[in-house]
Amino acid sequence: MASERTPEELKNLDRQHNFYSWSVQGTLAPMMVSHAQGMHVYDIDGKEFLDFSSQLVNVNIGHSHPSVVAAITEQAKTLATVGPAFSSRPRVEAAVRIIDRAGESFQKVFFTNGGADANENAIRAARLFTGRTKVLSTYRSYHGNTGAAIVATGDWRRQPNEYATGHVHFFGPFLYRTEFASENMEQECERALHHLSRTIEAEGPDTIAAVLLESVPGTAGIMVPPPGYLQGVRAICDRFGIMLIVDEVMCGFGRTGHWFAFQAHDVIPDMITFAKGVNSGYVPVGGVIFSTTLSDYFESHMFPGGLTYSGHPLAMASIVAALDAMQDEAMLDNATMIGEEHLRPGLADLAAKHPVIGEVRGLGCFFALELVSDPESRKPLDAGSVLAIKAEILSRGLLPFAVDNRIHVVPPLIVTPADVSQALRIYDEALSAAGF
Repeated sequence: MASERTPEELKNLDRQHNFYSWSVQGTLAPMMVSHAQGMHVYDIDGKEFLDFSSQLVNVNIGHSHPSVVAAITEQAKTLATVGPAFSSRPRVEAAVRIIDRAGESFQKVFFTNGGADANENAIRAARLFTGRTKVLSTYRSYHGNTGAAIVATGDWRRQPNEYATGHVHFFGPFLYRTEFASENMEQECERALHHLSRTIEAEGPDTIAAVLLESVPGTAGIMVPPPGYLQGVRAICDRFGIMLIVDEVMCGFGRTGHWFAFQAHDVIPDMITFAKGVNSGYVPVGGVIFSTTLSDYFESHMFPGGLTYSGHPLAMASIVAALDAMQDEAMLDNATMIGEEHLRPGLADLAAKHPVIGEVRGLGCFFALELVSDPESRKPLDAGSVLAIKAEILSRGLLPFAVDNRIHVVPPLIVTPADVSQALRIYDEALSAAGF
């Protein structure tokens, strides 16, 4: 019987039969997870890990939240699945809760299977509405691993996958590694906006359907935009008749201490894409939130897109329960408090002790440590050293989120000051043990 297999047998079968993403398969030895609860994950050998990765920065409410598990279980008993052309009570309740949090400028939600196809469908809607084809997005971005979404992505993963057409990239603001020779945040904002405006003019405004931006770029480095930047992008889009799509797949639903990260910037996009934190990944789901203008347009124009699992009742029930739990348990307030009172000062102290940390940036439960081999030149720390630091962190019972030359500090929103203290101690010990 499968249940009688030993951990070692399971690991051998895993290596033989499972194919993993973004990897050379022969190099892998993935952790096999047994169970998880709250802030903790347990592997099949019984070791406990404090989760400061939120897996892929999506488990915002923590693991195995009882009310969400119960909602999924109860929904499965009455309506486990139904086709996308049918409505259901949980689908209505999920949409209403999402629109309530997005704000009065938004009207409808198109549910998808995840964040990548949310971005695909937002791009489709922008092209249909404007009659234009090009989509502009930043080089420092990640928008998903499907046809248009991966080409909209700016990082290296785009390059082996460039089959979709009509995509143009530009540089967004990032003062620590400025592309514009800026000396302060005000200059960086002004020059980045000028760069975007000139890119649009050079490409031809009447060819551009949308600007697609992560409100706070996540995988690319948790770069909080400077004051006025998103407002400036909105003004540029309005000037040229271009749709503004904000990708809130990673930064949305409480991660920054706001329901949506763009809400801290006094700006209203035309569409919002989401996934991850909306239900903490308990069931695969994502979606596009349409403004009233877009919603009205599709009242009399067909939307040529659909998914078998759009509005899946188990996913919808999980959204309702997750968003209710986040509100009832004040998780957004906790994320803000933890970020400002514990993570920001604690990580700053860590940086003062370890020069390998070139910059600490972020907000809420969404921070990054930029690791450098030389603080003066800001040269990124090499991959081997980052892997060594990651290994030291793991060996001490903390699940990290490491990408390129960074450690992202992204715990679930239920994290406590004691959890932060434990994580900071482990980061400190790991950096020292790795020779930094």
